[in-house]
Amino acid sequence: MNHGKYVFAQVMEMFHHYRFDQCVAKYHGERFVKNLSCREQFLAMSFGQLSYRESLRDTVSCLSAHKQKLYHLGFNSVIARSTLAEANEKRNWNIYWDFTQLLIKEARSLYVNDSSFSLDLENACYAVDSTSIDLCLSLFPWSPYMKTKASIKLHMVLDMRGSIPAFFNMTSGKGSDVCFLDLIRFEIGAFYVMDRGYIDFERLYTIHKAGAFFVTRAKVRMRFKRRYSNCVTENGVRCDQIIFLTDSETKKKYPETLRRIKYYDGETETMYVFLTNNLTASAKTIADLYKNRWKVELFFKWIKQHLKIKMFWGYSENAVKTQICIAICSYLIVAILKKKLKIERNIYEILQILSISLFDKTPLLELFSVDGVQLPDSGSVNMATLFDG
Repeated sequence: MNHGKYVFAQVMEMFHHYRFDQCVAKYHGERFVKNLSCREQFLAMSFGQLSYRESLRDTVSCLSAHKQKLYHLGFNSVIARSTLAEANEKRNWNIYWDFTQLLIKEARSLYVNDSSFSLDLENACYAVDSTSIDLCLSLFPWSPYMKTKASIKLHMVLDMRGSIPAFFNMTSGKGSDVCFLDLIRFEIGAFYVMDRGYIDFERLYTIHKAGAFFVTRAKVRMRFKRRYSNCVTENGVRCDQIIFLTDSETKKKYPETLRRIKYYDGETETMYVFLTNNLTASAKTIADLYKNRWKVELFFKWIKQHLKIKMFWGYSENAVKTQICIAICSYLIVAILKKKLKIERNIYEILQILSISLFDKTPLLELFSVDGVQLPDSGSVNMATLFDG
């Protein structure tokens, strides 16, 4: 397969170029462009991600060292660092955000029946959370968080099947988590699992009216009354109640009944109190759904370790958001590659192999064959089990 093509070129064939061109055209991304097309910008930034480069200068220097190969990698000429930096600063980052959404749609279709999701549910299940990426206030004054600190917040809806992002957005460090719910298009019958930081009964009622289900942890001072209790037969379940809110304000915002489940986790010796609008799933299933919410925490930790989103290659808001979008695109392309070629290695191993093989001409199936030399164990490999399957 693809004999004679460089590994990087083979990987970049995993996405449809005409769809990318549609995203560029939507935002007039190549108006007045002379030297570096948006596709070349995307390829250069993706190369930096996949080869674990530390900066734009590092990325450009590595590409320039292989001038004779650039045409076969998709570049029309040698890239200047200043030209790539200017493209990141000025070209609309929404080009790459839109393209990420297209890759998300393709990746989710491939992982819809992923075997790593252990719960026996036909419903789509999503984890909602956010993570902050610290920035230097003097270099990134557009995103202040405290008097001496800046940060950007990455909000995520993660499909628990395959740990594939379903939707994401970026705000300043002061951005509210709960406001992110206003941007989500809730699917009928889907579960949305989130922590207590997302409790806003008006917004939770919006999820309910959309025909979707939410699972979260109840706040300690929540005022309610029990309407009746369900029979408790499952291990760890202490009570399963149907309740209604009694506070005058919250009752106006959420006038329907809710389900309150108290569950004791023997592994952590912790008592959890869950709140949901789903009245039919077993109490243990609700508890297990919340336990699976930690997939999004692992996802954030994983991408911070293995993608370049902690040290940025530009200082403007546009450059930072462009880099984050292309980093997620790189992850999604590898995830798509893994499924389409039925590669048995996990994504961590695939990225490690790609980082040292981008200028090889080995066919991808041969390159990722598990019959070849195995990678040595490291502490980072343990986290990659989230992406096995």
